[in-house]
Amino acid sequence: MERNPLIEHVAAISVGIVDGEVLLDLDYSEDSRADTDMNLVLTESGRIVEVQATAEHVPFDFEEFSRMYGLAARAIGELVRLQHASFKSPGV
Repeated sequence: MERNPLIEHVAAISVGIVDGEVLLDLDYSEDSRADTDMNLVLTESGRIVEVQATAEHVPFDFEEFSRMYGLAARAIGELVRLQHASFKSPGV
């Protein structure tokens, strides 16, 4: 290859509201009883690839959406940081 085909890193994570609390990376037991479930995919520059949010039991408001988005976006930033670090690892 003459140049790296990677434009920028991308990462995804789930987040949701369970028992009134915003939780990151829901496992099955949390996801199955979540009031709200959201998947977020962002580029490393913060551009949105996908947002999928569903009120499973109780509709959510914009403040709750903002809390979920903020937590997920921070986690995605950490995932992207780890992706960058893995590219610098020996043997990659």
